[in-house]
Amino acid sequence: MNEPNTPPLIPQRADAPAGQTQTPQLTVNPEDDIPIPNAVAAIESILRQPRRILCQLRQAGAGRLILRMVLVAAVCSLVYGGVIGTFAGGTQLWSAPVKCVAGLLLSGLICLPSLYIFACLSGSQARLVEVAGLVAGLGMLMTILWIGFAPVAWVFSQSTESVVAMGALHLAFLLVTIYFGLRLLNAGFSAHKDRSGGIKVWMIIFLLVTMQMTTALRPWLGQADTLLPAEKKFFISHWLDCLKQSHESGSNEKNSASR
Repeated sequence: MNEPNTPPLIPQRADAPAGQTQTPQLTVNPEDDIPIPNAVAAIESILRQPRRILCQLRQAGAGRLILRMVLVAAVCSLVYGGVIGTFAGGTQLWSAPVKCVAGLLLSGLICLPSLYIFACLSGSQARLVEVAGLVAGLGMLMTILWIGFAPVAWVFSQSTESVVAMGALHLAFLLVTIYFGLRLLNAGFSAHKDRSGGIKVWMIIFLLVTMQMTTALRPWLGQADTLLPAEKKFFISHWLDCLKQSHESGSNEKNSASR
């Protein structure tokens, strides 16, 4: 039986010597101990065996796995950003991919320190490298899902001219990918007791930061005179302004057609 205030752990291996304290294990499946040799194996693992990723982050060589996951996330972001750029064309064909990569990496880096602090406050024994690995895994899973959504986004980008409609579609895809990414991160801390709910607080922070990045790095879909906005806005204010402009534009077109 665990001592008082000791985080509950996954059941230990049956062959552990009696009375010997064993390092907390995420799983007893021997396949999860097999090293992940390359980026393709990392993609397969995070989709089919996410516990293998979580287990490998506790082993030696976790830094190489983190680097692979960041690389996969960057490449997938570039691809999806290219799909976003096809809506308007022109400079968006290269600026949208760059913004996708920058927005994802900045969101992860900005939120990483607070995640480590909240993890410690929640009673987790995860090291900083493990926490960084979970953030990298979150980003990789999100961007892999983006690739899955990319064909759908491309079809709509070629068949509609509504910036608001395309923005809503990409936002919906973003929220879905964030959900699955945060679910993976939460599983990474499941072996430890969350006494303060800090991880859930961090999830809200990450969501807000990611949403703000969609505004801080605008424009994503339409064309603009500058690569980045000159005016500072909260993301909700920006969305409301876009809806207002779309409504006014529709009203003007209707009035012109009636004349």
